[in-house]
Amino acid sequence: MGYLLLAGAIAAEVAATTAMKYSDGFSRLVPALLTVLGYVVSFTLLAQTLRSVSIGTAYAIWAGVGTAAIVAIGIVFLGEGMTLAKAGGIALIIVGVVVLNLDGAH
Repeated sequence: MGYLLLAGAIAAEVAATTAMKYSDGFSRLVPALLTVLGYVVSFTLLAQTLRSVSIGTAYAIWAGVGTAAIVAIGIVFLGEGMTLAKAGGIALIIVGVVVLNLDGAH
């Protein structure tokens, strides 16, 4: 159940960050409200996740997957370019999350 909650936390964080892009510096009301709501939901679900998943593992997955998803959204939907540095950074994030999960401690 913890990892399902974590997936929801990641989805809410990615939605909130995407809405933030469209808030135009919090000058547009609806995207700004969606940003705040998304982060409240994300942190609430992340807090619930920590009942069953270790904090280091949960945060690494939340931050890593969220970062990789936002980079992908930027490239696919917002016209941001893919560079070798971005690809390498995403690869390092994925490797880092995998290594942290290899420990298996909860």
